[in-house]
Amino acid sequence: MSPISRTTRIAVGASVVALTMALATACGPDNSDTTNGAQTAAPTADASASGKPGAAPIHIPTAEEIKTWKPEDWEKWAQANVITPAVKGYWDLQKILKAKPYKPGKKPGGQPSAAPTGGPTSAAPAQPTTQAPAPAQPGGSSGTDGAGDVDPKPTPVQMKPVPHPFAKNLDVNGKIFFLDDKGQEFVCSGTVISDPANPGKSNLVWTASHCLHGGKGGKSHKNIVFAPAFNSNGLLSGGKQGDLAKAEPFGEWGATAGIVSPTWSSEADPEYGGSWSAYDFGIIRVANPDGSGKSLEETVGGSVPVWFNAPRDQVTAISSYGYPADKPFDGMELDHCEAPKPVKYTIDPARPPMVTIGCNGTGGDSGGGWFAMKDGKQMLVSDTSIGGNDNTWEAGPYLDDVAAKALDYISKKTK
Repeated sequence: MSPISRTTRIAVGASVVALTMALATACGPDNSDTTNGAQTAAPTADASASGKPGAAPIHIPTAEEIKTWKPEDWEKWAQANVITPAVKGYWDLQKILKAKPYKPGKKPGGQPSAAPTGGPTSAAPAQPTTQAPAPAQPGGSSGTDGAGDVDPKPTPVQMKPVPHPFAKNLDVNGKIFFLDDKGQEFVCSGTVISDPANPGKSNLVWTASHCLHGGKGGKSHKNIVFAPAFNSNGLLSGGKQGDLAKAEPFGEWGATAGIVSPTWSSEADPEYGGSWSAYDFGIIRVANPDGSGKSLEETVGGSVPVWFNAPRDQVTAISSYGYPADKPFDGMELDHCEAPKPVKYTIDPARPPMVTIGCNGTGGDSGGGWFAMKDGKQMLVSDTSIGGNDNTWEAGPYLDDVAAKALDYISKKTK
């Protein structure tokens, strides 16, 4: 779902946060590439000025092109997307309580927007599999006429809160806080993922692109912070205004680098859903708030590996997690949906169908991890991106080679 309300304090070093844009692609309906691009150099920092009169447009690389990129190509792309460092101590409990969910607008002609709805409806009874989901929106609706018409509708599932205190294996889930380029405060959700280059010592958090970047014509977000196991002890539950520091058992980990899909950053209108949602994923690297070298993974006691190109017939159930903030939720609880086998949601046949489950989450659970079992181990297979106007379903990107390239880059990036 699209970025929503509530926020927290920040504890971030003075290092510059570089949000790197990752790979654009064009793929077939079942994740088969439809392009035949040759190696193409990444845009340089100067290419970011392409919006100026007389400047050449930025070439958005295809999936095949991005697979040939070298580390220096990724660095060129990164240099065009550096954001200002987070302000330490910005977030406090009052900012959390004051922040409001992002409200949806309407497309010309009355089409629903892609921003979160004002609140979910009760999950409807399961519908025949010949029916398509309602129009999609990040956190609410997409306004893409005919999108998903060929796809079945998932069985609705109600989100339920995780009991306090959280089970230790759930501490990998947390809230993400940030400011957009207008200075408005929002929240998303995220997951501690395994770092291939630093096994056992990951500082990487998986989330959605729209939680990190404003889309076409927009900028990288600011003051990005991850609070793992937020409110595990329930000190902020039920309208209580407890000690925020105690409600954040592992503190606030500020972003030091990151990567988002260039499909999102070059195409997306954050208020409306579209085919860019098929690449709505992002990754941030974070730093320990106490300044020590102890990693996030060591601190929370684990991480979740990412399962790229997961065969759809092998994903027989999904557990999705996040902090929904729109009514009837309040953003203080880690909620989850235990959904049966996901279905496809096709917005653009030229791009991978999204992974779709029946779940009544709302804005604020954007970027939250979707887990499936592989060989008896929990793996991340997607993240919350968009959902239906009727709040009975949500969809996330299918993580193919494009997403794998993004993780490979940020994993090896040392600065």
